[in-house]
Amino acid sequence: MEAVRWQQLSRLLDQMLELPAAQRELRLAQLRAADPDLAGQVQRLLAQERASEEFLAQPLWTAAPQDSRVGSVVGPYRLLRALGEGGMGEVWLAERADGLYQRQVALKLLRSGYADPGLRQRFSREREILARLEHPHLAQLLDAGVDQQGQPYLALAYVEGEPITAYCQRLQLPLERRLQLMRQVCAVVSHAHANLVVHRDLKPSNILVTAQGEVKLLDFGIAKLLDDDTAQGSLLHPPADVRAFTLHYAAPEQVRGEPVTTLTDVYSLGVVLFEVVTGRKPYRLRRDSDAEWERAVQEAEVPRASAAVLRADGPAAAPDAATRRLARRLRGDLDIVLRKALEKPPAQRYASVEALSQDLQRFLEGRTIQARPQHSLYRLRCYIGRHRWGVALGALAVLALAALAAVALWQMQQARREVARAQAMQDFTVGLFDRAAGVRHGSFDMRQLLATGQQRGEAELADQPLALAELEGVIGRLRIGMGDYQLALQTLDHQRALLEQVGQVPPALQLEAVTQRGRALRMLGRSRDCVAHMAPMQALAGRQQGALPGLVAQYQAQLGRCQQALGYRSDARAAFALALALRRDLAHDLPGTAESLADLAALDSDDGRPQAALAAYRQALQLLQGRAAEYRPQRIALHRQLGQALAAHGDLVGAGQALHSAWADAERLYGPDHPETVTIQRLRGVLALQRGELAQAGTMLHQVHQRTRQALGEQHRDTGSSWHALGRLALQRGDSHQAVADFQRAVAIWRQPDCIGLLPQGLYDYGNALAQQGRWQEALAALHEGRQWQAAQRGDRDPAVQQADRRIAEVDKAYREAQPAPF
Repeated sequence: MEAVRWQQLSRLLDQMLELPAAQRELRLAQLRAADPDLAGQVQRLLAQERASEEFLAQPLWTAAPQDSRVGSVVGPYRLLRALGEGGMGEVWLAERADGLYQRQVALKLLRSGYADPGLRQRFSREREILARLEHPHLAQLLDAGVDQQGQPYLALAYVEGEPITAYCQRLQLPLERRLQLMRQVCAVVSHAHANLVVHRDLKPSNILVTAQGEVKLLDFGIAKLLDDDTAQGSLLHPPADVRAFTLHYAAPEQVRGEPVTTLTDVYSLGVVLFEVVTGRKPYRLRRDSDAEWERAVQEAEVPRASAAVLRADGPAAAPDAATRRLARRLRGDLDIVLRKALEKPPAQRYASVEALSQDLQRFLEGRTIQARPQHSLYRLRCYIGRHRWGVALGALAVLALAALAAVALWQMQQARREVARAQAMQDFTVGLFDRAAGVRHGSFDMRQLLATGQQRGEAELADQPLALAELEGVIGRLRIGMGDYQLALQTLDHQRALLEQVGQVPPALQLEAVTQRGRALRMLGRSRDCVAHMAPMQALAGRQQGALPGLVAQYQAQLGRCQQALGYRSDARAAFALALALRRDLAHDLPGTAESLADLAALDSDDGRPQAALAAYRQALQLLQGRAAEYRPQRIALHRQLGQALAAHGDLVGAGQALHSAWADAERLYGPDHPETVTIQRLRGVLALQRGELAQAGTMLHQVHQRTRQALGEQHRDTGSSWHALGRLALQRGDSHQAVADFQRAVAIWRQPDCIGLLPQGLYDYGNALAQQGRWQEALAALHEGRQWQAAQRGDRDPAVQQADRRIAEVDKAYREAQPAPF
């Protein structure tokens, strides 16, 4: 029977079986008048249907039960278990039985009813053709032949995987990953086309995805083997012209029985792509029958994928947020890509599978697709979508630059050049606000600018959580630089929540985010929380040392400062040393190198090595020599730390000069209320106290105390330092009662877990003040507790611990001498 005649008969039979008996007889009469021969064939088939409810339920050829074939041998292979069955044959898991080598294969057995005398020759030719196909995403043909019993077989590499549609649905893969898998499919099909082989039966069950996420394409050459154009009318085609393709994924020309080309595979790939991205087939049928499928493939218009996703649950069901988001992604370019791949006339489809793959890649990169007219507005929209984060940051930078005018001119030029690179824009904007944080005059309100920029970003980038997270990180970092630590932490908490939603986050952004949030926690006196937050990222930082040395160095430096505040001195030193080594390898990172030298110097100073600390501070300042304006924030911090070290070493003149330089620069850059300026002013007040200038010290320290409490709150470690300084002032004035009260407040704050490193000195001074009042037992208790804390942190042989032992002995002796003599 000819293929066209069978297709006509199949459609008529489907229609007749759905009609009631009376209408069926009427339709037969009409058909008998028009084509008696066709009517007779339909009537005979209907008679067979009435005789048995299982008409056509069984295949035309019935093999022996599968279980009975387990262990049998086909050619050199032993059958292990059935993997699947189709209309043309079976697929078995088999192993080599002749002992030549050990390997499991997928063995395809063609049913003997389809063999003809020339089958051996065609098998040999097909094997030669398929042997040319060698691709990482192809299940490789290993062997082909006909055994002694006339059983044709094909042996292919056995692939353990699941159909691409099932794999995508089970893992709920994002759209980008689904398209990347389809590009792997396109690559292997394009390779086959280049070797003059057409697949002809592309469908999800022939496209498996392994556990490693790699595509493997099966069944290359089967359709070609069963539909040899040179054997028309031979025994190769049994009666009824059994199809060598799957109707649901067939191209219109296949259904019509027309010649098949590479464009047929383009159409089938379009159907698979539609199902992969939407989860459903492209056609909605009025009834489920082969005739209706043939009509849809040849005549029905393919719906837009974006619309098909929204109506998946029926017109009355409201799609959820994820479905609406997917529909937005599909609308536009992907709808056009799918429509072009599924065009009915082959000439209107993509010219090749490679062209389809290239448009998918362009979509993934945010570039214009070739299937769409290249209007200027369309190209502009793609560019903005590809660089939305850079454009958003560029707008924020332009607002700031307009206010800063000439001071920030070079930064504006840099922003315009780097508008397409989001990370470069971040660095630029952070640098801009770091240097502009001291502006306090005119109508320029930096905090309002940041708040407005954050609101706009959250509104415009709501559907791009990764871009919004980067913007939140920039704003949080700027707020730290301005001293708004609590607001900065809130912003960075929001960034953290966004990154948890994204899933896969670039390592650079992960390190930057965790470093800045740790910095904010440390500034708020929450060093324990800082270590708990940052420590889990050490493995990532270790892996990225070669690729991101600058960011890893920043991470290690910040982690080390939090560890140092908690008394973890050896851990802090290791982190600082690693940061210094990474930064020294970066020749341009002078500020970072100076920062790491200062971090290690602070540890040396605490460990009783003042000369090493002073040398490191001076080396760090020397690195920044000659570029004071550019490195002003680093120079302020270095002069402050140098002043502290000089004061501890007894060089009060040098300490005064260094602290005065730091305070003058901080006043100009940050203003009087910034936490850095307040800290420097407190150190200057303590230095005046050491010099005996009590009036000047009192003015400074009371002013600092007000500003510290206002900026950082009552429980911050710096507020404790302020109470401690006032206690020392009262003690030198001879007011031991006030000194006890002030020291007591400082000790209460420093008892918090994050401030334990400061507690011993507070207890020592508190004990000394109590001793001056004659409260000997309370004094000894405070001194003993301070000694216990310091010994736990530094060991019994530490000079500070031994000095505490001497002081305890002195107070104990004075206590005994103050006791009345016994009568």
